[in-house]
Amino acid sequence: MKQFFCADSKNVIGQEIELFGWVNSRRDHGKIIFFDLRDRSGLVQLVVSPDSAAYNVAQKLGLEFVIRIKGKVNKRPKNMVNLKLETGKVEIIVSELEVLSEALPPVFSVASNTRKIKEERRLKYRYLDLRSERMRTNLAKREELQSAFRHFLKKHHFSEIETPYLTKGTPEGAREYVIPSRIYQGNFYVLPQSPQQFKQLLMVAGIERYFQFARCFRDEDPRGDRQPEFTQLDIEMSFIKEETLLSLMEEMMIEVMSKVYPKKKIAKIPFPRFSFEEVMEKFGTDKPDLRKDKENPDELSFAWIVDMPLLEWSETEKKLVSTHHPFTAPKTEDVGKLSKAPEKVKAQAYDLVLNGQEVAGGSIRIHQQNLQKKIFKILGLKESEIKQKFGHILEAFSYGVPPHGGIAFGFDRLLMILQNEKSIREVIPFPKTGDARDLLMDAPSKISDEQLKELGIRFK
Repeated sequence: MKQFFCADSKNVIGQEIELFGWVNSRRDHGKIIFFDLRDRSGLVQLVVSPDSAAYNVAQKLGLEFVIRIKGKVNKRPKNMVNLKLETGKVEIIVSELEVLSEALPPVFSVASNTRKIKEERRLKYRYLDLRSERMRTNLAKREELQSAFRHFLKKHHFSEIETPYLTKGTPEGAREYVIPSRIYQGNFYVLPQSPQQFKQLLMVAGIERYFQFARCFRDEDPRGDRQPEFTQLDIEMSFIKEETLLSLMEEMMIEVMSKVYPKKKIAKIPFPRFSFEEVMEKFGTDKPDLRKDKENPDELSFAWIVDMPLLEWSETEKKLVSTHHPFTAPKTEDVGKLSKAPEKVKAQAYDLVLNGQEVAGGSIRIHQQNLQKKIFKILGLKESEIKQKFGHILEAFSYGVPPHGGIAFGFDRLLMILQNEKSIREVIPFPKTGDARDLLMDAPSKISDEQLKELGIRFK
């Protein structure tokens, strides 16, 4: 027998079908028992009458039991139609019922919106939280949005390529997660903050157009909506100029929004553009919310912010640091200022803002070996540090490197905005808490003395 899903039942009235799923709710009306069965596609009503062979089993069913049923799909009586339910015009008269797995009473109801449940409880029992309709919808939209981006990029001849998770530590901004090497004791890998150097090396390799949904790792202090690991849509292109890149990314966003969120309206096309100086003077922020009605979640107000400073003064480090990252190219007309007034140099960098939040950032990269070395020295790196930390990419630049640039979209944040959620944790399947704990797996956790010894690590 063909396997059906709950949502299919509305299209097969009069047929006998087999379904698998979870008991979402139960209603006993006299001797007749009504259930809502839930699977990945939604809900459908089951009816078990006293004369059914399934009746004795049905009497013992509890919420969240996993069951298999067979039954005939019937039209519901007119007074029993539920127009709020996709399958609300049909019901299934159960003839067979098998319990595949019993369940304890759930620690919170998954049949309703779990938003009001204490978040720590939801994260500890995330597998239950993900059964709720809102969370299932968020995950489905996550997949749909990824597919739409993939379709656009493939259509424009981008190659999807994975880059390594175990790599070399380089100073790109945030603190890195460090992984000790068992084989080479005293040496360490790090988890990448982003695939920045690898995607540039792919341009050196002649790939020309690359993308991936990349996992990124940053060991940052706890703050609100940050996550130790997150996903970005990472894009890099060879032989590209800033204007062409911005136009292509704008085209991508317009097409993807129309396919995945057709009810949402983009406020202005083409997207408004502001220089960094202009946006700060006009709005007092580089992430302006340009919506006319800021309470309207179906208005998408995109804006590009361009011409940012290449460098900024760090009070913590008491030196100039990269505003974006050290591979960002200065504006061509400002290269001459690098020696005398580096703080006045503008970058070929750009951010995409949506409804008051940054959702993407990128730049044209430095592809000249000498200019890259100069930037490293302005940032205070010694010749030995440059060779040790960046010798691999500088050497690659001596073998013919195309001009290139790219952009990275904060995929979780973008999805959060589009799904009208307040936290990126609502759109990540298994997130950490705001203070970087995994309550489901109880991580981070201690490791055994034997493992420490094997790694050559001892705590003081």
